[in-house]
Amino acid sequence: KTPKPTPTNTPVPAVTLANPSGLSTPTPSPTPVASLCPLTGEPVDDPEKLNRRPLAVKVANSPEVRPQSGLSFADIVFEHLAEGGLTRFTAIFLCKDAERIGSVRSARLIDLEIPLFYHAIFAYSGASGEISRMLDSCDFAQYTLSEWRGDPGFYRIREPGKAFEHTLFTDTASLWKVATQRGINQRVEIKHMVFSREPPPDGLPASEILIPYHRKYSDVLYRYDPEKGAYLRFIAGEPHRDALTGEQIAVKNVVIVYVPHVETLIVEDVLGARSVQIQLWGQGMAQVCRDGRVYDAIWSRPSRPDPLKILDYGGNIFPFKPGNTWFELVPLGMEVKIK
Repeated sequence: KTPKPTPTNTPVPAVTLANPSGLSTPTPSPTPVASLCPLTGEPVDDPEKLNRRPLAVKVANSPEVRPQSGLSFADIVFEHLAEGGLTRFTAIFLCKDAERIGSVRSARLIDLEIPLFYHAIFAYSGASGEISRMLDSCDFAQYTLSEWRGDPGFYRIREPGKAFEHTLFTDTASLWKVATQRGINQRVEIKHMVFSREPPPDGLPASEILIPYHRKYSDVLYRYDPEKGAYLRFIAGEPHRDALTGEQIAVKNVVIVYVPHVETLIVEDVLGARSVQIQLWGQGMAQVCRDGRVYDAIWSRPSRPDPLKILDYGGNIFPFKPGNTWFELVPLGMEVKIK
């Protein structure tokens, strides 16, 4: 029997919080709050951008699709294991535009959770039968766009030698246009992230982060660049670039989230690979890397309507560095090396 998307009895690591609500905030920036992106803490070039609904786009990460388009323009990216050692991305866009995003691929169980954190419109190519049924009946079903279902906003870009499933793309302008036409492109409130240019006083050195998803296909390395004030991303030993710019992806905040991974009975491909349920509810351990330092933290999501919060051990929302954030969802037993 397939597990439900959000069981209430999932065991999680025991963590005691002094202030579970996590409502405290750092000293406000002198920049007017109305002009700051709630997902990055950076000023937006046009305040009208904050009146649109975030987009969550499913992006492939198999070797043949690299370099992908648009990942460096995302405010937030979630990376997770799919099947066969490959990872996949759910990229969140609000405050920057991307002229191309992709290639766009199919949804996984984790996509029943991530769009909720940002009240986002979820754009994907399709999904296996069971996951399609879950998405079509979930609490944000009206905010989903699928090429397989015939929704507009997607297009094919053929390249010699590239398989058909790797040719689907979209862009922010097209998706927001469709959302406006359907009456689902409204401003939403996002208040669960805070930002500070000054890093917290504690933390340990973290010039390199190695996440061993799969040695051949998906091992991730982040290397801190003091001049950029960001982590440069490598995938399977090579610089991970954005096809739109040709530049290596640079990330201001890398958050490692340790989450139970449970194999389900849902079959995802012709080889019989089973879908993995990444149980991102409850609470557990996390690590935040910013400014070349690593900080122990707690991830918290008490119930389905709640967003994912990253808290310090005092129960306060952890202050991210202004800029983009990549969340790396890893199994509990995975040994992430930080040095």
